[in-house]
Amino acid sequence: MSDAAVSFAKDFLAGGVAAAMSKMAVVPIEQVKLLLQVQHASKQITADKQYKGITECVVHISKEQGVQSFWRSNLANVIRYFPTQAFNFTFKDKYKQIFLGDVDKRTQFWHYFAGNLASGGAAGATSLCFVYPLDFALTPGDEREFRGLGDCLVKIYKSNGIKRLYQGFNVSVQGIIIYLAAYFCIYDTAKGMFPDPKNMPIVISWMITETVTAVAGLPSYPLDTIRHHMMMQSGRKGTDIMHTDMLDCWRKSARDVGGKAFFKGV
Repeated sequence: MSDAAVSFAKDFLAGGVAAAMSKMAVVPIEQVKLLLQVQHASKQITADKQYKGITECVVHISKEQGVQSFWRSNLANVIRYFPTQAFNFTFKDKYKQIFLGDVDKRTQFWHYFAGNLASGGAAGATSLCFVYPLDFALTPGDEREFRGLGDCLVKIYKSNGIKRLYQGFNVSVQGIIIYLAAYFCIYDTAKGMFPDPKNMPIVISWMITETVTAVAGLPSYPLDTIRHHMMMQSGRKGTDIMHTDMLDCWRKSARDVGGKAFFKGV
């Protein structure tokens, strides 16, 4: 095996394992966020039963389904998140070699900044091509009943073809490019300004990570909401289809719910 292949495999495994471990702790938060994002587009949740906020959502689900329900899709989430983050970090490093191969971060700051921006966006778009069906399968639908992640993917593929598994991909790739471009650009640029990034104090590294996550997430969140709405239409026909395309989804969501519709669960 070549050195490049070994390096790719190491980066892939390291990124995937770290991501999977962290994901298990935040699955309940992801579940609540997703419910708040898509509830007004769901036929199963009527307007009078929609959650008004995070606290109400958590309390209601705990009473109705039990606390364990927050981890119901834990394994499926980890299965999705492992390759997603592994690909993100692996491709990001490869793209950095392309965009930043001969760049001096001390004397060419804006070139360095732009290179990190391009590396993050390109890595996110490339990764999404491989893992999007997993993300699609985990989005709650109206009448989908599956025994698991594999059963879901197989049945959707058999009934609707590969195209259905990539429903909403266009808006998703826009969102991931914005998010990861901002995330890796700010994170790598900030770390790169330290004399010895590898030995950075853990508190400083944590503060940078949390700040970058929040800053990068805000501009891409509306697109994340729209993509989940588009995903939910899988299997719907005729008058049950709420949105004809991404722009129609933007327009109707803004008209029916207002600007807050795009930041539900943020």
